[in-house]
Amino acid sequence: MLKSLIYGIFFVLIDQLSKWFIIEKIDLDNIGIYDVYSPFLTLKMGWNTGINFGLFSGSHDYMRWILVLISIAICLLLLFWARNLKGNVVPILIGLVIGGAIGNVIDRIRFGAVVDFLNMSCCGIQNPYIFNLADIFVFIGLILLVVFLERFQK
Repeated sequence: MLKSLIYGIFFVLIDQLSKWFIIEKIDLDNIGIYDVYSPFLTLKMGWNTGINFGLFSGSHDYMRWILVLISIAICLLLLFWARNLKGNVVPILIGLVIGGAIGNVIDRIRFGAVVDFLNMSCCGIQNPYIFNLADIFVFIGLILLVVFLERFQK
């Protein structure tokens, strides 16, 4: 459990550093869009007050605090559940999920919304959604936990 928390802190720091860089150094909030390697990677500023794909984004401010509490509860349950798993990679995967979730919780508390800035498109298809490193961390961690769950169980 301690290893998972250490990895989680590491991933929170990476996430928050990326958001600091986007807001403070690139000033994406003012310029709006920055082509890194168009059309494959574009930085677009977004403030997501909802959950994935902007669901619940039109909700009242109290929804922000409900989402914060839900995220923290899920992280605690995940830590509790992970005690029954084995494998050297498990703390990294749990750390990815917790780090990503807490990174977005920090945004909700600080800004009232999650800082999103990554947009990836390919092959003539324009992806309308933007996301951040925390979203990637949660996605990768959860997918790998589910795919390899049988191997991780004691």
